[in-house]
Amino acid sequence: MTLATDFLVIGSGISGLSFALKAARLGHVTLVTKKNRVDTATNLAQGGIAAVLSAQDSFDMHIADTLRAGDGLCNEEVVRLVVEGGPERIRELISLGVSFTRAEKNSSLLDLGREGGHSARRIAHARDLTGREIEKRLLAQVAATDNITVLEDHLAVDLLIASKAGIPVSGPFPDRCLGAYILDRSDNSITPYLAKTTLLCTGGAGKVYLFTTNPDIATGDGIAMAYRAGAKVANLEFVQFHPTCLYHPLAKNFLISEAVRGEGGCLVDKHGNAFMSRYDARGDLATRDAVARAIDAEMKGSGDDNVFLDISHKPAEFVKKRFPNIYRTCLSYGIDITREPIPVVPAAHYMCGGVLTDIMARSSIANLFAFGETACTGLHGGNRLASNSLLEAVVFAHQAFVQCERDWPELQRREHPRVPAWFSGQAARIEECVLISHNWDQLRRLMWNYVGIVRSEKRLNLVRKRMRPILDEVAQHFKDYLLTPDLIELRNIALVAELIVKSAMIRKESRGLHYMLEYPARDDANWCKDTVLQKGNGF
Repeated sequence: MTLATDFLVIGSGISGLSFALKAARLGHVTLVTKKNRVDTATNLAQGGIAAVLSAQDSFDMHIADTLRAGDGLCNEEVVRLVVEGGPERIRELISLGVSFTRAEKNSSLLDLGREGGHSARRIAHARDLTGREIEKRLLAQVAATDNITVLEDHLAVDLLIASKAGIPVSGPFPDRCLGAYILDRSDNSITPYLAKTTLLCTGGAGKVYLFTTNPDIATGDGIAMAYRAGAKVANLEFVQFHPTCLYHPLAKNFLISEAVRGEGGCLVDKHGNAFMSRYDARGDLATRDAVARAIDAEMKGSGDDNVFLDISHKPAEFVKKRFPNIYRTCLSYGIDITREPIPVVPAAHYMCGGVLTDIMARSSIANLFAFGETACTGLHGGNRLASNSLLEAVVFAHQAFVQCERDWPELQRREHPRVPAWFSGQAARIEECVLISHNWDQLRRLMWNYVGIVRSEKRLNLVRKRMRPILDEVAQHFKDYLLTPDLIELRNIALVAELIVKSAMIRKESRGLHYMLEYPARDDANWCKDTVLQKGNGF
């Protein structure tokens, strides 16, 4: 059986939902999400969306802050596009029912927050549950739209590519995407889903690392599928570690928003001594890369397992009102943030690289788009500025829609081709799940220990050698066993881990989130360029 749709959207975060709502005006949208539709990084986003929304701010200021954070690698045309498109996208979200926190009751003005790296207050937020509020409102709109089908508990396995299906390709693109093979969790059956346009918005790859703020679904699926299909990927060495993840044996993946520092929170050691001013002139409002490296240095120097983030000097009612979710969550672990500092450690948080796209969100394969954390659009460069990610997601979802609307007259006439069914060969059912869990654990520990906040050539060479037998074993599992969701995700994190290591080995300098002990300086003469990988081109 083969199914067909006009637009196949893989992922149900803010970018996928935003695009789906617009594309439904053109044709039928099938939205695939591998767990529950609310299991997304968007739903966990605390801080908010950065946009120029006050007279005390300007596009030029936001652009300058973004370029400074990106450490010389941002595409200035993309930065201007995203920044200048921000206010309209915020108004659009409000029109869809998103309730951002207001400056005062019944006020038309938003209560704008400030985070590290920003020169003005420009973070539109819904207290500290911004992502949840956006996700809830967009999902309600999707549910009310007849032209959208949402498939929960479905995983994309691989993209359907014209050249691999024996279909001739012509035009400026070397290949064309025809849709994807989709696995249904209920019975592990795999069905080809044909689409006139396929859109990857599967989120990031934080689960490649042992410690992460990301949800369990963040296994780099879109990046891995695009690379296997022959698309270009870029800048995968730039993995952002959120500096302040709650450090508690019972807590999992809970980050302490950067907005806490924006509202006066101070990083201190176990003796209560502030330390950020020794590492960066911006102190606690330095960008994430600088703060994460400073915390890493403090922990290595002291031998402590964590540092602390202290906002207890602020009025208790202010803290409870501004950060209700953080307050309640920490209190559930016995930590009253109005009275005591919060134990924190850095954790893998955001992938600044991804599927390389142009300014319309198109990948290097025809009819394949990517946006959100799955993409490398040129906005973030070597380091993402706080709260620019949700902004990028809605702006590039809009860009993709604009391009699809232009292409629609021609796409509408195109017939869906015949494609082969998924072939399992002699694959058998996997009986020993420990084979997958062991490889999964090994890979994530290796990445955490060898490819973390501070890197070295020696460690990168060692991890590449130690990963090789694991990668070979994962490839053999894929051939020997019938696919399961766990095996699909293991295959994807294995590939993304390998690509991160390769990218890190290529860049012989320190820039943004990529810090190399042997090359501590930024080298604009040789490395002011993207690290681009493509299957078959030596990588």
